[in-house]
Amino acid sequence: MPPALLHPVATLDWTAFTVHWSTVTGLLALLGLYEWRARAAARNPEGGAPPSAAQRARFVAGLGAIFLSLNGPLHDLSESYLFTAHMVQHLVLTLVVPPLLISGAPASFFRPALRWGAVARVARAITRPLVAYALFNVVLVAWHFPQAYELAVRVHPMHITQHLVFMTAAVIMWWPLLSPLPELPRLPYPMQLLYCFAMTIPMSIVAIFITYADSVLYASYASAPRVVGISPMEDQILGGLVMWIPGGFYFLGVMGVVFFRWAGADSDSVAAAQPASR
Repeated sequence: MPPALLHPVATLDWTAFTVHWSTVTGLLALLGLYEWRARAAARNPEGGAPPSAAQRARFVAGLGAIFLSLNGPLHDLSESYLFTAHMVQHLVLTLVVPPLLISGAPASFFRPALRWGAVARVARAITRPLVAYALFNVVLVAWHFPQAYELAVRVHPMHITQHLVFMTAAVIMWWPLLSPLPELPRLPYPMQLLYCFAMTIPMSIVAIFITYADSVLYASYASAPRVVGISPMEDQILGGLVMWIPGGFYFLGVMGVVFFRWAGADSDSVAAAQPASR
């Protein structure tokens, strides 16, 4: 008989919003750290400006996205019922949350840590584009092997570890595109386009293997209660398509943003190079 999921309940209460206080505690700690760094930057602006209202809003939105992913219906569906919901959860945690958190934190938050030589060396090493790319995609592939995935859905501490590893690797992966620090610079625009295109390949390969598998890869979902009228195999196919299509198109959208920023930067450079009219 297939192993059971963490919370094998026959029916899902769609009106309830479950809250896991471990996630709330972690989010409050992150918000507290953010406010502490904001006040420090305001007192000592030599290291850079404190966060703007827009940056603060993006950071809080990122925390909100984490909360909605790890609590409430999406969490319950992913943990106890549907592989597809788990794939949606992972896309939010890796593709939506990190850009909000990075773009919401100004350079002044990170500069004090870079004064420590060991921290600066590690930061420079892991945010190099090839290293960041490899770290994220190794994590992505490793956690989707059936043995690792089953361990995560059946052992709660491992599930927490999985989410933390995903988010950490995703922040590193996004750094070459969004870095606020000249000390840890972004890629040039042409290389950002190439980086985004390359990001679609490993995720698509994993998704293809899941979508076209001949049997249910993740045994826990074979015994999960059916809450939306689809079989475990249909659920697996849909989950693979969620990773494949929205995941791939997301980076195509990012490529569009990068292209228009590149075009805008070139226009500004041309305008700045032209002599002022008399």
